[in-house]
Amino acid sequence: MTAVNDVTATAHALSSSRTFWELIEARAALTPDRPVLLQEDRSLTFGQLRDRAERVAAGLYGMGVRAGSVVAWQLPTRLETALLSFALTRLGAVQSPVIPFYRDREVRFALRESGAAFFAVPGVWRGFDHTAMAERIACELPDAPRDFEAYEDLPDGDPTTLPPPPEPSTGTEVRWIYWTSGTTSDPKGVLHTDRSLIAGGSCLAHALKLSADDVGSMAFPYAHVAGPDYTVMLLLYGFPAVMFEQFALPDALAEYRRHGVTVAGGSTAFYAMFLAEQRKAPDRRLIPSLRLLAGGGAPKPPEVYHAVVREMGVQLTHGYGMTEVPMITMGAPDDTPEHLALTEGRPPEGMEIRITDEQGKPLPYGVEGEVRLRGEAVCRGYLDPAASAAAFDADGFLITGDLGRLRESGHLTLTGRLKDIIIRKGENISAKEIEDLLHTHPAVADAAVIGLPDAERGERVCAVVERTPGAPTPTLAGLAAHLRAAGLSVHKVPEQLEVLDALPRNETLRKVLKYQLRERFGG
Repeated sequence: MTAVNDVTATAHALSSSRTFWELIEARAALTPDRPVLLQEDRSLTFGQLRDRAERVAAGLYGMGVRAGSVVAWQLPTRLETALLSFALTRLGAVQSPVIPFYRDREVRFALRESGAAFFAVPGVWRGFDHTAMAERIACELPDAPRDFEAYEDLPDGDPTTLPPPPEPSTGTEVRWIYWTSGTTSDPKGVLHTDRSLIAGGSCLAHALKLSADDVGSMAFPYAHVAGPDYTVMLLLYGFPAVMFEQFALPDALAEYRRHGVTVAGGSTAFYAMFLAEQRKAPDRRLIPSLRLLAGGGAPKPPEVYHAVVREMGVQLTHGYGMTEVPMITMGAPDDTPEHLALTEGRPPEGMEIRITDEQGKPLPYGVEGEVRLRGEAVCRGYLDPAASAAAFDADGFLITGDLGRLRESGHLTLTGRLKDIIIRKGENISAKEIEDLLHTHPAVADAAVIGLPDAERGERVCAVVERTPGAPTPTLAGLAAHLRAAGLSVHKVPEQLEVLDALPRNETLRKVLKYQLRERFGG
């Protein structure tokens, strides 16, 4: 118990680090020989991560990268990507990570809006030539960034040529530009500081109550805001994570088993994938070492929680985050089953959650309203000043557009999004409420509920479902009967059903792209 307490006390002390470089130096001094990143047969220790990142920083410095230089990078989840990112923190550069699956339109927008002076790409990756794309875009921009490949070979130099690390000061200088998904319009550049990302990662780390003996996993793009979020957790508690450059099941299971992964996850879609594999051999533990699934990024139906605990024999804790605030709340392994199934957990110290009405007036516990946030983990705003001005209320709370209820215990339940409310004959209907009930039907592997234009009703309720492999194709009448039997009000029962082999998703945390469903079925 003393050793556990010592690790926890150390992690909480490190949480006050003001910059990423200060954090990596502190961790490397404590446990230089412990592994931090594992990938197939390769690995990095905390000491190697610090030392090699300094050599890469020296190479970048020789190329002209300085404190404040904007460096965009579009790289897969690899050891080299982490090294490049930490090298940039050593220099005090401004990083603009770009998801590797983005193509010309999104990348051009990110490079132009951020004013990037340098752009790191992986060359040809998964059959796509990123270098050729970078050169195409360079011809279209007046101030084209200098592109360079950073996949297996990184810039290298003598660390003695480097200036001292930037003064940590308060850690409030903007050092990161992340991009919202841009599924319905141009993405927004979200401005983060080292402190805001460290605060978000600390929330995740402390809530999960991990130890130095755990082994984590990164099955998501390192360029997602979850990348630093997760890396902070490793640095605070001193344990390693397995990196997956390409994640697919069942192929990835061998790496989970070989490295003895104890903590896995990503988002609700990842839980569903693990469940599907477990059901192929229900009498054998899918990953013998696994004890916890954890994640966020998309709503979690209560039935998914119960199925994971019941069928996989592991705990599931789910959280709430967004690009603007990478970690807002997180479930804890010692929360009650009710809290874990029905809420997104509690916020950490320093995160204020306010539930308001449409005018921004605070609402009491248990009343549904809009979720607004204030705290150290909240972004500094957007690249677009107008977007920043519209995003915060007069009290400095970020207006999320999410709907939810707070319990007196501090646990938050999300009930949907303002934009995801279906207005049928003047009545507001929550898509999430229907989706959660659809997940309890054995023939439904996943579900998305959308509102479609309707001359008579204003909007009609349409359920789009993925069929469970091997199950009969669900029918509208059958699902309607199931929903009514579960207690759903008659006026909320879907009037239209569409069955797909797979719901359209993005390539990061596998969120369902509802706008594509509205475009497809709204004609």
